[in-house]
Amino acid sequence: MKKEPTLLNIGILGAGPISQVAHFEACQKARNIRTYAICDSARDLLESASAQYHPEKLFTDFDTMLADPALHAVLIAVADQFHVPLSLKALSAGKHVLVEKPFGVSLEESRALCAAVEQSKLVLQVGHNRRFDPGVVFAHEFIANDLGQMQSYKGWYYDSTSRYVMTNNLQPLVQTSSSAKRPQGDPKSDRERYYLLTHGSHLLDTARFLGGKIASLRARHNESFGAHCWFIELDFANGALGHADLNVPIRGDFEEGFQIAGEFGSVRGKLPLPWYFKAGDVECFSVKDGVYRRPLGADAFTYKLQLESFADVILHGKPQTGANALDGLASVQAMLAVAKSVETGEKVTL
Repeated sequence: MKKEPTLLNIGILGAGPISQVAHFEACQKARNIRTYAICDSARDLLESASAQYHPEKLFTDFDTMLADPALHAVLIAVADQFHVPLSLKALSAGKHVLVEKPFGVSLEESRALCAAVEQSKLVLQVGHNRRFDPGVVFAHEFIANDLGQMQSYKGWYYDSTSRYVMTNNLQPLVQTSSSAKRPQGDPKSDRERYYLLTHGSHLLDTARFLGGKIASLRARHNESFGAHCWFIELDFANGALGHADLNVPIRGDFEEGFQIAGEFGSVRGKLPLPWYFKAGDVECFSVKDGVYRRPLGADAFTYKLQLESFADVILHGKPQTGANALDGLASVQAMLAVAKSVETGEKVTL
């Protein structure tokens, strides 16, 4: 991959699963990124990553990496519970941040991180990589320029019982370590909360990215035979009505998609697992000429594309197209609203 003359020196915090299957390779292939450093407290994972990706520096301590003046930015790819405290550390050290989703695990810490970003004037981007799927980008531009007034939005995310069989075949063999740093307790023990944070963050961010600000919502939840289902009624600030479905896991194939109707057209999209590096199958119909349009989207390595966009903002002052801190906060607010509505049975205003 040909690199540009000016590169962003990035340090990757975390040599665990998501870095191994996505971020390490994305940094290697991104046109404007240099894998300057990798940091992990697990020395075996660090040595394995170093042997394959050859960073200029290795660190076992995050503070020491942050003190390196040649480091421009950090990619935080660790457990959800560490996202906010480590992002705050990075900002305090004067480093730009790309942090994996979800932005935070509570409203209070998410608001604190938003305030810190505003005060720092640094770039923080949340890893909502679906925003960089070429099909989703095409749909977003069509909605902004050709759809007119939006009337309805339907979105769905169905994680499959066979998803890990498929991803294990697509991804490199993930290495684990007994020395890896883990949050207190087991975040996966509360499956309802874990699934909502992990998968609901995708569902709700895509709804916001395509449908606009969510004004209020009402949600129902059902748990049966080890599977969880949420039906979420959405009221968008632009007046559109919406519905979002989350099923984890569904007895069938993985499926993520959306359907939108508006004044001058409509949009339909179905997104594959991101590990196929294939753009979403998206069609946009315009009444202007009675034609359906469907992008090819040949480059759909969304983890790489989000890094390139992040670097362009920092290096060249380009507009931030990825999810910013306020988008991350809004996603957390929406997920907490879903949980509150399920508990009370009432509509929740965001």
